[in-house]
Amino acid sequence: MIRRLRFAALLLCLRYLLPVAALVMLIQSILTDDQQLAIMAILTGVLAILIFIFQCILANRALCPLCMTPVLASKACSKHRNAKTLLGSHRLRVAVAVLCKNSFFCPYCHEPSVLEVRPKRH
Repeated sequence: MIRRLRFAALLLCLRYLLPVAALVMLIQSILTDDQQLAIMAILTGVLAILIFIFQCILANRALCPLCMTPVLASKACSKHRNAKTLLGSHRLRVAVAVLCKNSFFCPYCHEPSVLEVRPKRH
């Protein structure tokens, strides 16, 4: 479950970064009349679309361990009143927190979750 959450978080971050990179490369290729850069921009755009599809599928299985709500999926549920955003997105804040801090606050129940495997008690 931890690997799935980390992978879905990485894909969500790439979902935001790749279209911007493709657009910058496309503008640069138009300005410099570089056909090879234009092809790379188009391939980056196609990769962004594929990552978007795969991330949507995978995000539905990346759940908050407490409330069992998919924290990286686009849900119409109401968020906790203290839930914060990053660039206007609750999901992006969770994804960056998962990748950088190895923990996150659920935007729905607002409980902290640490990504670690707890030892079994005997």
